[in-house]
Amino acid sequence: MGIDQLRWRWWNAVVLIGMVGVTVVTVTGSDSHEKQEQVVSRIAFGSCSNQSAPQPIWDAVVDFHPQIFIWLGDNIYGDFKRPFKIFGQERTVGPWKNVPRFVPSSEQEMKAGYEKAKSNPGYARLQQNAKVIGTWDDHDYGLNDAGKEFHGKITNQKLLLDFLDEPQDSPRRKQAGVYASYTYGPVGRDIKIVLLDTRYHRDPVGSDGTILGNSQWLWLETELKGPPTALTIIGSSIQVISNLSATIHPLFAMESWGRFPKERDRLFKLIADSKRAGVFFISGDVHFGEITRYDCALDYPLYDLTSSGVTQSVEEVVPPFLRSFVRFVAWLTPSTMRVKDENCRYKSCIYAKLWNY
Repeated sequence: MGIDQLRWRWWNAVVLIGMVGVTVVTVTGSDSHEKQEQVVSRIAFGSCSNQSAPQPIWDAVVDFHPQIFIWLGDNIYGDFKRPFKIFGQERTVGPWKNVPRFVPSSEQEMKAGYEKAKSNPGYARLQQNAKVIGTWDDHDYGLNDAGKEFHGKITNQKLLLDFLDEPQDSPRRKQAGVYASYTYGPVGRDIKIVLLDTRYHRDPVGSDGTILGNSQWLWLETELKGPPTALTIIGSSIQVISNLSATIHPLFAMESWGRFPKERDRLFKLIADSKRAGVFFISGDVHFGEITRYDCALDYPLYDLTSSGVTQSVEEVVPPFLRSFVRFVAWLTPSTMRVKDENCRYKSCIYAKLWNY
């Protein structure tokens, strides 16, 4: 199945280059825990939104009139980042660093961050006109690059679900992790959205252990082997298909399913065994936008549409004196999985700069 078939002939797809990287607004559909018969023709999704930064991108998202908006993580930045210091008493980077660069915030500070994000006028307008669903990544989980070892995950799960207006009797408030699924539309035009939790049960990066944990794997198998739908969108906070994390390591640390190869192979095999047609991924995290493709898992290509971020860009998170180096490295970095436009001006062909609307 090609990308044109995934769009369906009676739908249109729109990609908006966001303030930071790409915010992809694409046509699909979804809802909450109960199947909805209404046809959904537009979904917006994005990630990496600093609640204290300007957020003009909401105007473009609202103007697209999405029926669904999907948060893919880093919905707020709830941890604190120490200054970039190579020398001095507190060294936060380099092989000689002696203090962690990121530290978690308190429950009160996390709650205040969510309140600020929710009160943003542009986002408030989106909430009035679209159903908002989502999962988390590390910074709204509570700590940069954190996994199952993070002590604040139970408290922060409640705060995220409050932010998403999850009902008090929702199963998501009783389970270990924020994974969920939603189905929209009548038979033949129905869409299943599966949102994964890549934090709550995740083993350390480099361990080649688990990302999802046993309970979430069992749940995911049930979801994928359930009733078929015309399209299935799997939302992951970190990239699934891209191998960029391997090609830039150890110069830059980047999380992805590619750093857990056994888990990724298990995911691809589960999709193949389910015989489910029309599956593709959406992801965030990396502060730029791209589309990647993998042809060797199923009898049709698998795509991963990365939308990151709402306020963050890969160039803005490094000191100004390093930005030219980042651009140069991006130009040199192999990108064999990336889908490139024939008119792309740059060899790297990613969206990584701040765009103003």
